[in-house]
Amino acid sequence: MKHDNFPTSRADGGPNGPNAKAGDLPKTKPTVTWRTAFRQFIWPRRKNVFIGLVLIVISRVAGMVLPGSTKYLLDDVVGRGDLEMLWILLAAVVSALIIQSVTSYALTQLLSVEAQLLISQLRTQVQRKILSLPVSFFDNTKSGALVSRIMSDVEGVRNLVGTGLVQLIGGTLTALISLVWLIYISPWMTLFVLVPVAFFAFVAMKAFGKIRPIFRTRGVINAEVTGRLTETLNGVRVIKGFGAEEQENKSFEKGVQRLFDNVKASLTATSFISSMSTLLLGLASAGIMGIGAYQMVGGELTSGEFVQFTVLLGFMIAPIVQMSNIGSQLTEAFAGLDRTEEIMRMQPEDVADDRPIELLDIKGDIVFHDVRFAYEEGKDVLHGVSFEAHKGSVIALVGTSGSGKSTIAGLVATFLDPTAGRITIDGNDLGKVRLSNYRQYLGVVLQDEFLFEGTIRENILFPRPDATEEQLMQAVKGAYVDQFTDRMELGLDTVIGERGVKLSGGQRQRVAIARAMLADPKILILDEATSNLDTESEAMIQKSLNALVKDRTTFVIAHRLSTIRQATEILVIEQGVIAERGTHTELIAKEGRYFDLYTYQARI
Repeated sequence: MKHDNFPTSRADGGPNGPNAKAGDLPKTKPTVTWRTAFRQFIWPRRKNVFIGLVLIVISRVAGMVLPGSTKYLLDDVVGRGDLEMLWILLAAVVSALIIQSVTSYALTQLLSVEAQLLISQLRTQVQRKILSLPVSFFDNTKSGALVSRIMSDVEGVRNLVGTGLVQLIGGTLTALISLVWLIYISPWMTLFVLVPVAFFAFVAMKAFGKIRPIFRTRGVINAEVTGRLTETLNGVRVIKGFGAEEQENKSFEKGVQRLFDNVKASLTATSFISSMSTLLLGLASAGIMGIGAYQMVGGELTSGEFVQFTVLLGFMIAPIVQMSNIGSQLTEAFAGLDRTEEIMRMQPEDVADDRPIELLDIKGDIVFHDVRFAYEEGKDVLHGVSFEAHKGSVIALVGTSGSGKSTIAGLVATFLDPTAGRITIDGNDLGKVRLSNYRQYLGVVLQDEFLFEGTIRENILFPRPDATEEQLMQAVKGAYVDQFTDRMELGLDTVIGERGVKLSGGQRQRVAIARAMLADPKILILDEATSNLDTESEAMIQKSLNALVKDRTTFVIAHRLSTIRQATEILVIEQGVIAERGTHTELIAKEGRYFDLYTYQARI
């Protein structure tokens, strides 16, 4: 998600530095605990969660009717021929099954829907937070990785608010009820069971602590793979143009293999827990068979009580095994929420306390006061740049590549902040002005302009969706967009594809200029806005640009010097300083650096 030609902060050593991998964020310890999860997600929904807990209690109590009836079925109905008891047992079991079905349906409607609502709200919050971050963050993070952060990381919360947490509590409740009943039937057999169960619980707790970092790493790997895949699909023409399909296939396979290795590690850990539970609980069951048989032979236990004990044991063990799976899901949920919390803790670029000034309106007078800027500490790109750009003026920035032209434009657009000196807008320190306030007066036309998937109309209306049809058509005609849309069957409602791929470079540029015209900005930045146009189109666009820059403060980054002859002032930037300044005529007369550049281009 590069912001085209505007550079942004590249300082090494931080999560947003040039060496940062896609999806990298501050490396912190797990930040989401049960306490924070309860406060942020469960407590605000306590009413639904409480109703869910009541339903799960009713469901679990009803579920105990069937195992509880086995003793009476064997000892009373079968042993004594009490058919009246049979009808009572059947009525109780059927009623319990109906109650379980109704409560299960109600739980799904109540908590699962609430969990999905929470997921949608969290996605919205994370997306809003990401869009509030500085441009430097996007320059160093792949768009596909961010999509993964927004769409995937928050999904695990359904196991906290949805049925996962309730099943965990319900399973615990079932196990406790069964435990009490088991102790009542046979304390010795129950004690024999508790030893391996306690050992299993200890092993499971330790294992989940090891699994959580694996799930955290999986989120990072998944974001990287998704990011690379998104880049591949967006750059398919370049890939095919250079015959690099196999290269991209290998890159994707490598990422998928890393993801597989991570999943394999988590599966190994979780399968170990499951196998351990099967072994320990199986041994307990085998021991119970021996103890039970011994007590039945000795007359200490009836056959009905033994069957009841065995069934209840299953009701106690099943939730424990189930809780190991739920515990794995909750661990994955916390890992995703850790990564989400990292995003939410990042500093936005537009903080009210740091930028308290809000301008009701602006004239457009921009002044650079001894401005310095460095992408890396100690390596200045701009060295004390000072100039004034008044309302209605056109400031052209020319110079060789890497001289600092785009950096100056990035500072004007507030994509960058000076490392020293200051920039003022109408006498106000731009570093103290609210970005949302300032940028509503800003318009940008870039060399490689970005168009959204949709129609030509939607792209032009992007800065002012509520513009009238008259205002829209004025911008369309001003940028000569109508000259090619009139030949299209659907005109302005033609769908242009992702990034405007169905339009030529010149057509995309005209749409971008029309978009800037409709925005009617007070400050305009043109980054080689006519570079993608043929000679005829350039002549037409130059006319529309002359109308566009009127009464606006305009900054033009120009490589074709013929397009800036009418500029109010031309700044020749060399190695981060203003080497020359003046009008076209004045600079030609000086026969300095600008003269050399201009005459060289003229010869070409």
